[in-house]
Amino acid sequence: MNPELELLVNMVGIQSFSGKEMECTKYLEETLPSYGWDKSFLDEAGNIVASRGKGEKEILLLGHIDTVPGGPPFQLEEEVLWGRGAVDAKGSLAVFAVAGGRVAIPPGWKVTLVGAVCEETDSRGALHRLSRHQPWACVIGEPSGMTGVTLGYRGHLRFILSGKDGGAHRSGDPGPLTACVRAAAEILAFIDSRDETDKPVIERPSAAVASMEGKDAGERRASVDLDIRVPIGTSPDSLADMIYPIVRDKGLEMEVVSSLDAHMVGKNDPVVRAFRTAIRRKGHKPRLLAKGGTADFNIAARWGCPMAAYGPGDSHLDHTSEERLHLNEYSGSIQILEDTLGKLMNES
Repeated sequence: MNPELELLVNMVGIQSFSGKEMECTKYLEETLPSYGWDKSFLDEAGNIVASRGKGEKEILLLGHIDTVPGGPPFQLEEEVLWGRGAVDAKGSLAVFAVAGGRVAIPPGWKVTLVGAVCEETDSRGALHRLSRHQPWACVIGEPSGMTGVTLGYRGHLRFILSGKDGGAHRSGDPGPLTACVRAAAEILAFIDSRDETDKPVIERPSAAVASMEGKDAGERRASVDLDIRVPIGTSPDSLADMIYPIVRDKGLEMEVVSSLDAHMVGKNDPVVRAFRTAIRRKGHKPRLLAKGGTADFNIAARWGCPMAAYGPGDSHLDHTSEERLHLNEYSGSIQILEDTLGKLMNES
């Protein structure tokens, strides 16, 4: 097995659900120097960090090491690797590790690799790195397919509706559980009313119930966790202001758990242009993408630098029992990223 494939296979073979990434990050800490990185270490948040070069201009490769639970059994069969994280997003991180470790670093530049923890939950890994970098450019590790480049992601608004009372009979007072269900239904309908199905996904809102619980016995309690995907051009705060009257009218509380603005770069962003050129050099037509999810891309937007998201794999397989990565796509993505990084450092 060649070294670039061995790295990917070992990473996917090590389970690393959010909050339980230590075994995989320790493996990378020990392994990355053999792939060309000058040094590697675990930071205070548990992220794996590696670097090459000593220049002032930094290109940051920000991937994530954690996965959601579940997934297909880990299996390598001919040209396909099955397993949780193969697509989202250890494939991307392995591409970063190999390509970033072997690209020539010209004077004045450095390349930093971050494998962030907890991207699938609260993004604490990426948030921890915000004050520690001011990159010239950033690439986020998320599946776009070998020939795709992702320019943007929707934001999100995550909040919990809740209510309680001292108890009453349902025949006279339907109670907080009913109030939460009615409020959630009204909010979902409100978000649906703002959707325009003929627009690209990044311009459309959506909403889903993440979890709910309650009881109607004795002291009655209820809560509903709602996840709103926020489109470009709308702020999470403005959506929260529109939703709050629904919550108030039902006599409930509303706790905002997290929010992130949508972010999108242009097709002529320097990082996007470099990827487009590299993809064409390999004989392919670049595909420019905008995603409906939210990623550490939205957090990295605070650096205000050129950026894009890139990585092998079909994002429709994220979080599914069919998650798998074709190895020829993985190898091709390494070549495209190495070419992209070289172009950025030598022509900027």
